[in-house]
Amino acid sequence: MSEAPLALIHTIMPTRPSPSRIGLISDTHNLVRPEALQCLAGCEAIVHAGDICEAAVLDALAVLAPLTVVRGNNDTGAWARALPTHATLTVQQTKILVVHDIADVPDDLHRDGIGVVVTGHSHKPLVDLRDDGVLFVNPGSAGPRRFRLPVSVAILEIDGAHVNATLHTLAV
Repeated sequence: MSEAPLALIHTIMPTRPSPSRIGLISDTHNLVRPEALQCLAGCEAIVHAGDICEAAVLDALAVLAPLTVVRGNNDTGAWARALPTHATLTVQQTKILVVHDIADVPDDLHRDGIGVVVTGHSHKPLVDLRDDGVLFVNPGSAGPRRFRLPVSVAILEIDGAHVNATLHTLAV
């Protein structure tokens, strides 16, 4: 059996005038919440930052928009081994790196022209514009509630060189 690629690289061409809306979701742990689907509806693409746990989760999301997906530490089995550990996509002028665990983010993001990093794993929602200009986004967990953390997703809006991320806490 062949190993999964370490990285997946592709470009998303806008299908409508700016801004482009990219749905961000992570740590679903085999739970597809209708509230998450409703929030992500209308996005041009959806990024899942890992800990999917069952391929059926991806099937439900793929109905809404094309997917970019990385494998999380809880993703096992043949279907999961086919997923990359890192993915890069370009939307308009913005290059986005997707990786499950922030500890696996490379040091030199500027060398590769990365403007946004999407992670998961911690279940803690985060939008953080770093001093170097790279926007880090963790949409939090859309799966089973963990500790007292919110259940959430995020929307990334890209309009030319302007990038904005908004966290959405789901009423569950």
